[in-house]
Amino acid sequence: MHQLVVVIHVIAGTAGLLLGPVAMIIDSRRFAAGRRTTGPVTAGYAVIVGVVCLSGSGLVLLARPDLWWLIPVSVLTFGLTVLAVESARRRYHGWTHGYVHGMGGSFIAQVTALVVVAFAIDGPLRGGAELIAWLTPTAVGTILIEVWRRRLRFPLPSRS
Repeated sequence: MHQLVVVIHVIAGTAGLLLGPVAMIIDSRRFAAGRRTTGPVTAGYAVIVGVVCLSGSGLVLLARPDLWWLIPVSVLTFGLTVLAVESARRRYHGWTHGYVHGMGGSFIAQVTALVVVAFAIDGPLRGGAELIAWLTPTAVGTILIEVWRRRLRFPLPSRS
């Protein structure tokens, strides 16, 4: 059972890392063209993030209960994708903040998980240096998603 969950988690995680930027680019183009919602690629990305979060939580329960705190992190990560989709759909004041930080935040969480597994879990970083793996994706990613938000273009509603 454990091996099956690992395989699902790795496949879904890889798909999420590949599909996330594609979804963000396509949505940016959709918004620039006047579309008011995210597209099917983002819907697929949200499902994949859900699978990553569920399988990750399953791995914690099956093999590493000492990492219980990753379960609420995974719930929050999936919540960020929901925030993104709902922000674009509802278009409340400041919706671009919700959309961009939701999509970007969920992607940052996946990148952070990859970097931590590669460099901090049985990797070259030890002790306090592990913080580099945990914090660098957020530090870099937050700047990038804010630049993206400021460049996001969408037509203003017509005044009829």
